[in-house]
Amino acid sequence: MQLLIFIFFYPFLWVISIMPRPIFYLVSDVFFIKLYYFIGYRKKVVYDNLKMCFPNASDSWLKQTRKAFYKHLCDLFMEMILTMNLSKSGVKKRYQLQNLSELQDILKDSSVLLVCSHYANWEWNVSINNYIEEAGYAVYQKIGNPYFDRWIKKLRNRWNTTPITQAETIKTVIENEKKGLKAVYGMVADQSPPMSKAKDWASFMGIEVPVYTGAETLARKLDLAVVFLKVSKVKRGVFQARFIPITRSGKETAAGDITRQFLDLAESQIKEQPAHYLWTHKRWKHRGKKPV
Repeated sequence: MQLLIFIFFYPFLWVISIMPRPIFYLVSDVFFIKLYYFIGYRKKVVYDNLKMCFPNASDSWLKQTRKAFYKHLCDLFMEMILTMNLSKSGVKKRYQLQNLSELQDILKDSSVLLVCSHYANWEWNVSINNYIEEAGYAVYQKIGNPYFDRWIKKLRNRWNTTPITQAETIKTVIENEKKGLKAVYGMVADQSPPMSKAKDWASFMGIEVPVYTGAETLARKLDLAVVFLKVSKVKRGVFQARFIPITRSGKETAAGDITRQFLDLAESQIKEQPAHYLWTHKRWKHRGKKPV
């Protein structure tokens, strides 16, 4: 059944990926109308999340931001499909790096753990490996359908990125370090852990929530440099990325420092352009449950 689902959808996705850009984004607009006005996918979740994070905002602003978010979400989904037939030169025009020299300078001395949030177009973050000589890895969670999982991995491989699971990360880093190989390990680090694994808590957007500390643990244990990837959406299909160093030596940081700095940077990014964060994600579902 999973193979049949993949076979059914793949031709449609391929056709969408080669559409002229005006038609491509027209399809996104149609998708938005259906998703927002007819399906109403998680509209209440989005509104409630925005209300929690911006408690002083007016109802009008909350609804306008929610609507803008869904338009962005539809573009994001379409741009992931666009990756199927987007060349390296094509993505370089659409995903621009503002201070690549900052990353390259750090890579002279250490491998880098590149952390980001579910913001702007995180799928295209893997295109950074088109600009560097070092190996690039993207830490990801497997998709339930193995055929779509292989498809996603293939898309990321097109831009010199090797997808690895969380379970494979430590082993991969250790093996590369033993060989003396510098590398960049990309990780989306703002997920919400289940309560069974909620050992660490911190304030995010003014709300106390459980946080994953995997990135920090990895950096401190293996002495990786940590860099925050700040991405801004300039216009439809065009993004700019900036590298913000958190530390050049993970082992020299105190417990909690890396996680706190990451959350502060992610929060600042969200406040600049709120509509570009993934508000359908139930990031704050465990608020108020911190053990006394």
